[in-house]
Amino acid sequence: MHQALSQAHNAWTLGEVPVGALVVKDGEVIATGFNQPIGTHDPTAHAEIMALRAAAGILGNYRLPGCELYVTLEPCAMCAGAMLHARLARVIFGAADPKTGACGSVVNLFEQAKLNHHTELVGGVMAQECGMLLKEFFAARRTEVQRKLAQDAGIFNA
Repeated sequence: MHQALSQAHNAWTLGEVPVGALVVKDGEVIATGFNQPIGTHDPTAHAEIMALRAAAGILGNYRLPGCELYVTLEPCAMCAGAMLHARLARVIFGAADPKTGACGSVVNLFEQAKLNHHTELVGGVMAQECGMLLKEFFAARRTEVQRKLAQDAGIFNA
């Protein structure tokens, strides 16, 4: 999860919501990803999708059996669906996402008995560190917006 947090910092550096992910096979990191939807103008460019795409390219297969995905934030429904289609063995996430989490916070796509593949799910790994990074990011963003509003107000009052 430390490496996924490092990827999340890459996203922050680019002004993206700091979420990072990595795919592991046989104990070795084979692919990484971080949030990039704003910069790429791609609503599917979540950290998990970026890591899945990279892993599939490296392995030469859209199925990723025996692979695990680590991500700093509970996956959304889009990402959870992609993980199930990739046939991941296990998904490990950090902080829960009470607004869009599809691993139990809002819904749990992984517990659907009718699905033909079942991925093991582990949540709350380094949850405090992962959650704190997001809180710091959004606090900094709010501070920047307030600073700009105050600056603009000063300009208009002059």
